[in-house]
Amino acid sequence: MTNETRLCQPKCEAFRCAKKALTYRQGKAWCRYADDVCDVKSCKFAQCVRGKLLPNGVCGLYVKQRTVSIRLSDIGEPVKVPGKLARKLGERELF
Repeated sequence: MTNETRLCQPKCEAFRCAKKALTYRQGKAWCRYADDVCDVKSCKFAQCVRGKLLPNGVCGLYVKQRTVSIRLSDIGEPVKVPGKLARKLGERELF
């Protein structure tokens, strides 16, 4: 996978139309429901079988995840827990 972000394409094997209205005419993806060229970014019926279609039309398979490390000192003071909750959790203070 690359670091660049890519827009979702109707030719992707994981792309599906919820209305089942996707056909191909002259090499272009055509929506029979809207009777226009398929635009994944603005179509509310566009779906990804893998669940990676982001709201702005970007394919989530090519988005690099960011990880953030948080130090315990950045969180702040521990919180005192009331008695009944402390018995369930087994601890008196939570971070």
